[in-house]
Amino acid sequence: MSAYRLMGILNVTPDSFSDGGLFLDSAAAIAHGLALAEQGAHILDIGGESTRPGAEPVDAEEELSRVVSVVETLTQHVGATQISIDTSKAAVARAAVAVGATLINDVSALRADPEMGGVIADSGADCCLMHMLGEPRTMQRDPRYEDVVDDVKAFLEERLTYAVDAGIAEGRILLDPGIGFGKTAAHNHALLRRLEEIVALGRPVLIGTSRKSFLGGAPTERLPGTIATNVMAFERGASVFRVHDVAPVAGALAVAAATLGPTWTVT
Repeated sequence: MSAYRLMGILNVTPDSFSDGGLFLDSAAAIAHGLALAEQGAHILDIGGESTRPGAEPVDAEEELSRVVSVVETLTQHVGATQISIDTSKAAVARAAVAVGATLINDVSALRADPEMGGVIADSGADCCLMHMLGEPRTMQRDPRYEDVVDDVKAFLEERLTYAVDAGIAEGRILLDPGIGFGKTAAHNHALLRRLEEIVALGRPVLIGTSRKSFLGGAPTERLPGTIATNVMAFERGASVFRVHDVAPVAGALAVAAATLGPTWTVT
């Protein structure tokens, strides 16, 4: 088994920051998902609601209409690639699990919907708990911390305990420090620099830096920064990498893993 997993981003939305609208059509989304799996994605993360800064919320009915058929079709055609649903709504998670999703990626860390913990526990699915300051509409309005790494670590530790108390097996939980979600560039750099402190919580750590604004330039110019931050995060113990550009990041991580050697382990 690989020491790391690549999570390919599939935004079935009109307004995501990097590729909004490109894959809103179900057929286009399915084709892109198949392409990401072919490029080496171990996980496909399918989302029907943008979480970019300033994004407006989408109701459950609209979100369901965007993602359920995509999840169902890809489940039938991507073999061992795991299907993840990127949602904070229990109704969406429940419907996605019913048609094949086995990972719920909740940017609210089970805070947005009181039923989410029960849905995940009852399904036996994996889940990812992410740190976010506020909500997408407000998270980038002057975010402040006493110490961003200490604060994020404490939050993730608390949400991990909450999830386990809700009946979710600890071995099924991933943690995400939420790069870009209520953080300045300095906050993001600090989290990457001190990532070992988050890894010390003992659960697999997911990193999502792909094409984000702190890397500089336009979204289409951020691949070098995406590769650099993912390689650094891998060296510091992260093991799941959420990216738009699967093939080049896969190549970079393969070189990093070979350089670090066969004794290198990721929690």
